[in-house]
Amino acid sequence: MTNDGNRLTARYGDQMQLYARSAGSGLPVVLLHAFPLSSAMWLAQREGLASVCRVVTPDLRGFGGSRLGEEEPSIDAMADDVAQLLDQEGIERAVIGGQSMGGYVTMALCRRHPDRLLGVILADTKATADSDAARANRERIAKAVLDDGTAILVEESLPTLIGATTKERRGMVQGRVRGLVQAAPPAAVAWAQRAMAARSDSFGTLRSLQVPALVIVGSEDELSPPSDAEAMAQAIPEAKLAVIDKAGHLSAVEQPEAFNRVVSDFVTSLR
Repeated sequence: MTNDGNRLTARYGDQMQLYARSAGSGLPVVLLHAFPLSSAMWLAQREGLASVCRVVTPDLRGFGGSRLGEEEPSIDAMADDVAQLLDQEGIERAVIGGQSMGGYVTMALCRRHPDRLLGVILADTKATADSDAARANRERIAKAVLDDGTAILVEESLPTLIGATTKERRGMVQGRVRGLVQAAPPAAVAWAQRAMAARSDSFGTLRSLQVPALVIVGSEDELSPPSDAEAMAQAIPEAKLAVIDKAGHLSAVEQPEAFNRVVSDFVTSLR
């Protein structure tokens, strides 16, 4: 099956297996999507990076074409899903990267499957655990979505996902993000909110990282501001920090050319 010129894989058996879009060849780069989107957010990366690497973009469990499964909400479970995807794709080691929630999953992979990493990309994410207030808010949203659908995400979450410049000047991007948010399955949204609420602090994981890392942040990101990115970059032994100008929390969608440029440079440096 094909879509947007990219190969799609969907293998379902007794274990949780992810649906993924991929493009290109060469060094594998696995990109994990933000909450509450899907691998559809990486269209510009599959198109723009395919000439320099093999881009693999899975739908995390419950989103897009991936089943939710029966496990309790857990970022660690999502990380194990990605490790299993690497096995299915015949990938021994890869550059693993994620934006927002995808960054949380990437950090869990660093902790649970460090032998699978060639490099790490952390975009618009943070290494700290949620505060009590943040956990309570996630549970409130999880319950609201299960009761009434994704309207609360459009009302409360969408405005924080994109930066001021996108709101003012990029109507098509804003509309695309709105559509992706509205398409999120309520059960997956609630599961992911509870998984993120339960995640642990990852600064210890970052300090022990043995591979190069690229930390990316949008200059207008209000959810995971540049100060969070700077703290992560300082904790990682070998890290580069890249700030994407005039982008918010979804820098890969808002400023794809700039995002692709820093990722391409990073991947090329690993060869």
